[in-house]
Amino acid sequence: MRTRVIPQQVIARKRDGHTLSAQELEGLLEDYLDGHVGDDQMAAFLMAVYFKGLDDEELDVLVEVMLHSGEVLDRGGAGAPRVDKHSTGGVGDKVSLVLAPLAAELGLVVPMMSGRGLGHTGGTLDKLESIPGFETRISLARFDRILGDVGCAMIGQTEEIAPLDRKLYALRDVTGTVPSLPLITASIMSKKLAESLDGLVLDVKVGEGAFLSRIEDARALARAMVGVGAARGLVVTAVLTAMDRPLGKTIGNALEVREAVDCLAGGGPGDLREVVTELAAEMSLAGGLVPDLGEGRGRAAEVLAGGGALARFERLVAAQGGTLALSGDGYGLPAAPVTRVVAANRTGVVARIDPHALGYGVIPMGGGRTRQDQEIDPRVGFELRVRVGDRVSRGDPLAVVHGASKDDLFIGARVIHEAVTVAGGSETAPLRLVLERVTA
Repeated sequence: MRTRVIPQQVIARKRDGHTLSAQELEGLLEDYLDGHVGDDQMAAFLMAVYFKGLDDEELDVLVEVMLHSGEVLDRGGAGAPRVDKHSTGGVGDKVSLVLAPLAAELGLVVPMMSGRGLGHTGGTLDKLESIPGFETRISLARFDRILGDVGCAMIGQTEEIAPLDRKLYALRDVTGTVPSLPLITASIMSKKLAESLDGLVLDVKVGEGAFLSRIEDARALARAMVGVGAARGLVVTAVLTAMDRPLGKTIGNALEVREAVDCLAGGGPGDLREVVTELAAEMSLAGGLVPDLGEGRGRAAEVLAGGGALARFERLVAAQGGTLALSGDGYGLPAAPVTRVVAANRTGVVARIDPHALGYGVIPMGGGRTRQDQEIDPRVGFELRVRVGDRVSRGDPLAVVHGASKDDLFIGARVIHEAVTVAGGSETAPLRLVLERVTA
């Protein structure tokens, strides 16, 4: 019988900056999974890790315990290359909704296991569940069937896959411990290693709207995840992309799905298409479908413009129980009952759009969580009408607030005026969308 650790002793040792033995860390994590360590104690441990970090050996233990707390998928017989993508999270980041069907249309198998919103960032699962009927909680057997039929499937963590990470993920969301390099690394890599992949592409966000605002920290996280994959024989490439402003024009679950469908139909905002194309090229390269990124970008852009990825997304939605009205206004997605146009209160140049303020601004409107058990309203959010560098006159529209009530409209208007800075001078040049790539 395993000897249980004394949780407060382990917490105190990490709080004081000591390196935990494998037995201490494994014991604490396994006791938490078994219910012998409470959320309050684990929250204290996560905060200690946030401030003191984990060394390479501790990180390896955390990844292994998370990975083997559940099942590892059986990839079945030989077939198309199995490649996935994961984002560290950003405001307006609806890339996965476009990228999964696009990569499948390019010839890859994409077993995408995603998460819910964390902190100020939206989650892919919450976006998908704004599609009427879409099921993200499905059995692994059904997941495998959809992969075989459609070439991609998009689900949340099941009871079988990394259940320890699922519990920690929800706890991190409400305890302010999301922006921790070792916790982010272990959370992402434990799920991805469980998918039995041939390759993995990571979208590591950098800027105010990301969990890591400094490029040095984003680079360190990318190297950590690439290293974890390399140590276990998985080819991992990380791409650092800008999150100093929202990606695309919409923030809010149903609004972002609508924008993703626009992109799959060959339209949508240019910054979203650029990031999607770059990541699709990286996935194609990781899967051995193209000899270089240049050809990968060309193929991805051609397929995205051709409409095949949209048809595949429609098949994916149907396979997972959802319905989309692609010929209808708004695609049959839930729409907010009230809207308000927020206008500029001065003439000038849009100098800044703060993604952090917009991400947190959705939460009091019901579009995000403050508790683990909280339901969210998929209808609410923001639709930007300006980009950084645009010149506006007093009274020109800055954004549209989509709310569930008149109170939401007042809340949203305050958020827009806080987030969108109109100045008399010139704007601060935004970061390049694609900053750099990190490989082993």
